[in-house]
Amino acid sequence: MQDSTEAQSREAEGITGFSLKALFLILVASVLLGFYVKVLIFGENSFTVLADLRDKKSGLEAQQKVLKIENQVLQKAFFELKQLVPKE
Repeated sequence: MQDSTEAQSREAEGITGFSLKALFLILVASVLLGFYVKVLIFGENSFTVLADLRDKKSGLEAQQKVLKIENQVLQKAFFELKQLVPKE
């Protein structure tokens, strides 16, 4: 009986070239690697989030430049109006 199970396992191993344990370990490793790659690409701290944050940063920097220019114009107008008011 033991010889027949050994023969079957050798036959199964001979067909695939791997034992069932090796196939199972490869399958588990593949699933874990796939999960890790998924988290790396689409997770909370992923490359897509990094790209979105870079886009947001460039947009905020552009908005900062516009607001600085607007602030300069408003400060100039404020100080011109402040000088026109008589001192008490």
